[in-house]
Amino acid sequence: MTIRNPHDTVQFGDVAVPVRDLPAPISGEGGYEPLRPRTETLHKGWKGNNSEPLQADILIEHDLPVTVRDGARLYCDVYRPANSDPRSVPALICWSPFGKKFNGLTSLKLMTPWNLGIPDGTLSGLEKFEAPDPATWVARGYAIINVDSRGAFDSEGIMAIMGTQEAEDGYDVIEAFAKMEWCNGNIGLAGNSHLAIIQWFIAALKPPSLKAIAPWEGCGDLYREQFARGGIYGGDLFDKLIVKYMLKGRHGMESFRAMWDQCPTANAWWNDKRPDMSQIAIPTYITGTWTNTMHGMGAIRGWLQVQTEKKWLRWHPWQEWFDIWGNPQANEELTLFFDRYLKGIENDWESTPRVRMAVLKFGETAPLENVVEEDFPLPRTEYRKLYLQTNNELAFEKPSNVQVAQYDSENGEHLAFTYTFPQRTQIVGMPKAILYMSCKELDDMDVFILLRKISASGEEMLNLNIPWKGLPVSKIEEIPQDLRTEVILYAGPTGIQRASMRAIDRKKSMHENWPYYPMDKVEKVTPGEVVRLEIGIWATGIEFDAGESIRLQICGRNQGINNFGSTEHINNKGKHFVHFGERYDSHVILPFT
Repeated sequence: MTIRNPHDTVQFGDVAVPVRDLPAPISGEGGYEPLRPRTETLHKGWKGNNSEPLQADILIEHDLPVTVRDGARLYCDVYRPANSDPRSVPALICWSPFGKKFNGLTSLKLMTPWNLGIPDGTLSGLEKFEAPDPATWVARGYAIINVDSRGAFDSEGIMAIMGTQEAEDGYDVIEAFAKMEWCNGNIGLAGNSHLAIIQWFIAALKPPSLKAIAPWEGCGDLYREQFARGGIYGGDLFDKLIVKYMLKGRHGMESFRAMWDQCPTANAWWNDKRPDMSQIAIPTYITGTWTNTMHGMGAIRGWLQVQTEKKWLRWHPWQEWFDIWGNPQANEELTLFFDRYLKGIENDWESTPRVRMAVLKFGETAPLENVVEEDFPLPRTEYRKLYLQTNNELAFEKPSNVQVAQYDSENGEHLAFTYTFPQRTQIVGMPKAILYMSCKELDDMDVFILLRKISASGEEMLNLNIPWKGLPVSKIEEIPQDLRTEVILYAGPTGIQRASMRAIDRKKSMHENWPYYPMDKVEKVTPGEVVRLEIGIWATGIEFDAGESIRLQICGRNQGINNFGSTEHINNKGKHFVHFGERYDSHVILPFT
């Protein structure tokens, strides 16, 4: 457990964790209001943000403090039915540091092209960023509790992002609200991204009153999937957008960047950012999408490791905020799920297929969604090796002679190897690359892989992550360059690996094609030495028509849609050489389904 102190570090066991300042909240920015505890009622028919009229009266308790075990007070806004019987209302807790009044209306306009196609009036403005809308849920008999987590805005303590500290805080807040006179004692957790990731951590502690969770788009290992994927610092989105513009507080926060500078290898603090999902044993509704570059592998590990038969996986084709706010199916299903486990209603939720997948088609063709499957990974998957060839192709036969291809690792040059499908084929699951590589000018290599879909006429294709309906464009090529962000566009799945972090612990790997890298030591490469790199590639689901191709691209920098990335953390110099043929069986493994 983290111990708070007034200095520039906070202690986590034997690790001194650097603390950085946060800007103080300013009245009127991001919906922030100075603390003013009060109760008010919004009456049925209210439409204060030009939204649809409220369907029911909502009683709001602003700035309600909850004291957690170390004495810190965390502040919450509670939205609940205005005229409920005692001990009758279940609660959904929405947990994040982004501000309990920073809402979807504001966030969509600030961070997304065309509001993701979500029509005006869909949201009430009462919803916390990435959270369910109280206008919908209170009318259905639920309380929505929006929490400012430790150190956020006026909540006390040093901000801790995930790990044991946030989990313990969540446990305490759940148990406090379960005892409220209006609450029926049943608590759920809901929301996207941070609001989803924290659910893994809190649920693993088994708070008695937590009866169901819905981690929609939840990263499963902040170190290996976000901040240090492949051993390369990847916190630019967090540092340049979230910390700079979204996080406010009065006591500072644990600093991922400073910790990376201090200790880039895995220590106890970094490893505390990986929840033990095998400790979760309550009903769980998981969603994921191929196109999100942060959360997908956590959703898959959750599906594989959560210890209950009452778990569901819905893999959808949309951007996460569209799914929670703009997809009617999502709201209706989430209601059925929580009605079953927080209200005890004997509805038909448990007949819902346990696994549903999505398959992307790219371009202007609509994706397949709600494809019912037996399990994930799909049991019928055939993992096939495609070997690198001298003619820049991929083929099922290994070339007989040793060959070497090269690219400049510093200027964005890349190698490309292509396989053309003779018939309609779906690639759904977890790919992996095995590459034999060397570099003569440095004792390390940062290697980036991209799997691209290529049209039958040879053009690189992109996928739109939101429906075309309601957009002012009808083709990918019509999307202006300044709106081509990773929020709405997807080029394909990526693999990332620093050669000195290549060690694998197979006992901890959730799947053979998604290796677990301990990353607790650095193994430099002798210049000129050929090393074997086993690179897990982000899971994907893509359909290829006859004549379309998949292209393996190997480069010294990220090649995907990555608007918040940079090259400043990459450690490359000179030419990289890829060796293939005979003893160097460089290949990519694809999940044919």
